[in-house]
Amino acid sequence: MVLNNNYLQVGYKAPDFSATSVYEQEFKQIRLSDYLGKYVILLFYPLNFTFVCPTEITAFSDVYDEIAKLNTEILGISVDSEYCHLAWIQMDRDVGGVGDLKYPLVSDLNKKISSSYNVLTEEGKALRGLFIIDKEGLIQHSLINNLDVGRNVHETIRILQAIQYVQNHPDEVCPANWKPGSSTIINKPMKSKEYFSSIYAE
Repeated sequence: MVLNNNYLQVGYKAPDFSATSVYEQEFKQIRLSDYLGKYVILLFYPLNFTFVCPTEITAFSDVYDEIAKLNTEILGISVDSEYCHLAWIQMDRDVGGVGDLKYPLVSDLNKKISSSYNVLTEEGKALRGLFIIDKEGLIQHSLINNLDVGRNVHETIRILQAIQYVQNHPDEVCPANWKPGSSTIINKPMKSKEYFSSIYAE
């Protein structure tokens, strides 16, 4: 169960925070609001030195360059200390560590960030919450998995691309399974029929 009963809504301002992170094996103080002007993927995960967590953290690092080209940064967040993050980064992948990462790991030791994003469990861990925040600091996507189920990196990129597309093309919306280059729908009753007729016409 989650401690915070407040519902964090898509379309509303993302709660700001300031915390210590580990990046390039150094401690760095970061603030979410410093990233205004860029998209941000917040990647909450339960704990370092566990089982599913290193697979997610390394998978996002492996596609970081692709995500960075979309004017987007990633912040990994757990309730571990910065010292625990540093030890995990210094541990090789083949023994359960994550090695050098291309994005920061944020320490939420006081659990305030996890609580403000409504992903903190009664046991004090963060659920697998993923939030995409736009350039204005608004939450455009949220996904929360339970502790035992990892997330899909490529689906995250697809959703990010769809968000950016509709923000740049306000008269269009993205249908199910949309990918860059595929058809969109004009968000007007008559114009939308062009899409539906192209898909469902015999």
